Amino acid sequence: MPDVTVVGSANLDFVVSVDRLPAPGETVLGGDLVIAHGGKGANQALAASRAGASVAFIAKLGRDGHGDEIRRHLLASGLSLDAVLEDPAAPTGVAFIVVEAGGRNQIVVAPGSNLRLSRGDLEPFIFLLQGCRVLLTQLETPMETVAAALDQARRAHVVTILNPAPARPLPPGLYPLLDYVTPNETEATALSGIQVTGVPSAREAAWWFLERGCQGAIVTLGEAGAVLATRGGHWHCPAFPVDAVDSTAAGDAFNGVLAAGLAQGRPIEEALRWASAAGALACTRRGAQESIPDRSELEAFLASHPWQAPAQIR
Repeated sequence: MPDVTVVGSANLDFVVSVDRLPAPGETVLGGDLVIAHGGKGANQALAASRAGASVAFIAKLGRDGHGDEIRRHLLASGLSLDAVLEDPAAPTGVAFIVVEAGGRNQIVVAPGSNLRLSRGDLEPFIFLLQGCRVLLTQLETPMETVAAALDQARRAHVVTILNPAPARPLPPGLYPLLDYVTPNETEATALSGIQVTGVPSAREAAWWFLERGCQGAIVTLGEAGAVLATRGGHWHCPAFPVDAVDSTAAGDAFNGVLAAGLAQGRPIEEALRWASAAGALACTRRGAQESIPDRSELEAFLASHPWQAPAQIR
């Protein structure tokens, strides 16, 4: 059985670097087009695998050239295709990404076959949902599929993580299925209605998730770190300072390594340390999956960067 099962999306990314992000209606000339591999599910599955976890990836691709390329890449990356399905009627998902010099980005996704991953598609793979240690999912596949995966994992007392990206309203019954929800500032604001601008408001938003039934919430704040809330209290976890060039997939690296750490039995504070290192390293490189570090890189980074223990906040 896998350490981590990931249910989610796989895309090809079309990436252009620009000096600055365009305003609405504005055309900005950029650099060369880079075609890379992405999709939040595939990114997070690869991050967990590179961190040393055994991973099962449940996804759906189109029967097209983009899908063939992703299949080859997943196999070359050490991920199994046993639970990667094929849809003959929908194209493989693609994402269009614009990245400015400082690392910020804008992303538009055409989900294609990702939105055809159905609840029924999960039936042959219930053993992967219930036999793993951690289930990790996101919101680039249908909500009913996400909910069904989380429900199956919860029945087997598997640790569940939802990265609620891209943000959209969640059914009330989903929150009690979650051990951890991991929104960034934008997602926490959209879901909770609380404007998250720093640690105090992130703490308030994190508590909002707990009030709705989540066992834990981690609100990520970029260079300001993250706020962890559990039934036992609230903590501010600092970020590792780095020179960021591209934040694409930094959140996915964080979530995948967080899942791997929890699956490997690390306490949440230690899993957060590894996850924060992965997110920081991903920001120092361009691309999505190309930017995700492996275990040896994480170990070297952590050995050379002191970590400030999370501070409890009230």
